[in-house]
Amino acid sequence: MDPQQIETKLAAARTKLILDKPFLGALVLRLPMEAARDDWCPTTATDARKFYYNPEFIDCLNLDETQFVLAHEALHCALSHFARRQHRRKLHWDMACDYAINPLLMGDGLKAPPGSLYLPQFKGMTAEEIYPCLDEKDDEQPLDNHVYDKENSKGSSGSMNEKDLDAEAAQPQEQETPDEPGDSGGGQPEPLTPDEAETLAIQWQQRLAGAAQQAMQSGKLGGEMARLVDHLLQPQLPWRLLLARYMTALARDDFSYQRPSRREGDFILPSLRSSQLELVVALDSSGSIGDQEMGEFLAEVNALKGQMRARVTLLACDSAIAPEAPWIYEAWDEFELPERITGGGGTSFKPVFEWLEQNHQRPDLLVYFTDAQGAFPEREPAYPVIWLIKGRNKIPWGQRIQLN
Repeated sequence: MDPQQIETKLAAARTKLILDKPFLGALVLRLPMEAARDDWCPTTATDARKFYYNPEFIDCLNLDETQFVLAHEALHCALSHFARRQHRRKLHWDMACDYAINPLLMGDGLKAPPGSLYLPQFKGMTAEEIYPCLDEKDDEQPLDNHVYDKENSKGSSGSMNEKDLDAEAAQPQEQETPDEPGDSGGGQPEPLTPDEAETLAIQWQQRLAGAAQQAMQSGKLGGEMARLVDHLLQPQLPWRLLLARYMTALARDDFSYQRPSRREGDFILPSLRSSQLELVVALDSSGSIGDQEMGEFLAEVNALKGQMRARVTLLACDSAIAPEAPWIYEAWDEFELPERITGGGGTSFKPVFEWLEQNHQRPDLLVYFTDAQGAFPEREPAYPVIWLIKGRNKIPWGQRIQLN
């Protein structure tokens, strides 16, 4: 195996990505390539600074598969997976990140090498959405190595689970002179410090935006990849803050020019009034919404009611309005969770709007908690509608706020 041939192969794969898939190619260009020892890098790896590779592994790949592993590590960095783990277990987080990335690359026409993690049900989901679906699944692991953290899930004898890592950490270790961060010389690089992770996350978001702009200008960014970039680059404000701003504007004290009684004279002068909102909250109770999501939705209704003076009409709907509905809470009522909500069927949003029309209601605001998987009315109503979406599905009209 000639090291020069391996470097030429990697360079050729990178060049082909730049020409055929400029978005991914521009990201790959941001990762310097460095050969690594197989005791910690059996395949490929990244620490958000560099692309590390095992020459023997690259030698076994064809050119298409080499493109895939380059793009795979670059997407880990561009999506800031190194900064998003938080409290989650490393093994399962690493698996969730691979399950999120690989369908994107395969959908973009790249060929995954054998051993790559892929399940079709995770297509279009983020790592955060995939993570709780993995339960205690320990029989699989990512093909590559994610070395942003202290733990290293791939050792010289294969791989170690987190129990093995904890046991190893309890043993006395020989003192070694650490490599400089980002300059491993073939050895495993030092993990990112919190400051480094924060700085790199900002840099990679800027790189993501620049790569997307270049690809769009050349007309080579479409499909699921374009939707992902659009989602990542939109302002990431907390949904409660966005909703609070909207509702505060509706509920603010205002002046009224309504004609007064004749006993007050003939002049029409502005008078200050304090308005009470008529708020309708609709809950998606279809089969795609689990008990956990329903509990979260109801908890948010309680939070909404505490933010302002509002009369709340609560509806639940799958393909039809729940027979127990509506639940009505006056402004002075304390919110109590309904004892029972019927649901679990298909999904249609039409019954909620039909119910309001039949009951001659025109609320100041309708807030709909849903995953947006269902049939929408063809026409937008005359009152404002906010969709609080859990998931990534789109809506045809109204204001969309990302719940998760």
